[in-house]
Amino acid sequence: MQPIKGLYAVTPDFADTTALVAKVETVLVAGARLLQYRNKTADTATGRAQATALSVLCRRHGAILIINDDVSLALAVDADGVHIGADDTALAVAREQLGRTKIIGVSCYDDLQLARTAAGQGADYIAFGSFYASSIKPGAVRAPLSILSAARGLSVPMVAIGGITLANAGELIAAGADAVAVISALFSVSDAAAATRGFCRVFGAQHA
Repeated sequence: MQPIKGLYAVTPDFADTTALVAKVETVLVAGARLLQYRNKTADTATGRAQATALSVLCRRHGAILIINDDVSLALAVDADGVHIGADDTALAVAREQLGRTKIIGVSCYDDLQLARTAAGQGADYIAFGSFYASSIKPGAVRAPLSILSAARGLSVPMVAIGGITLANAGELIAAGADAVAVISALFSVSDAAAATRGFCRVFGAQHA
């Protein structure tokens, strides 16, 4: 399994499965190797269809597919793992259902103690944020950059999320983020391929 690092593309709420798959393929071809399927507006049938299509696509391009919130959907499409938040399936329950080989990521918001607990319980990565104002979650709690350096001793990959752009990704990586989760700056721009390559270059420059 590839490590959790680099650009972490997160899908927007696209109702059109064909359009979603086309946009995601553009991002994968341009270099993204980590994708989270997240659609808060899709009905069950649409969610299943989209996740199934993305599972096939990610395998074709050698990318990791993580399903947001839904352990049963992750199992149904044989995704590589699941991302859970405070109101979702408990980590221990998700692990029991998914097994040891699947990836489980946990949202820790601005809470270092929550991150310590998740790491101690076997989370494969922890996510902090929102670091910046986000159009996707305008009311999200804001996390300080300092939480990334404070969490470095937990020995699990850290994902930064929330309002991330090419202009601010570098400071998150410098502060300790192993991956940056991006929605709008990839999927709401005119040239998703160029944006993807830009994020990949930011990681390359930081780790050169």
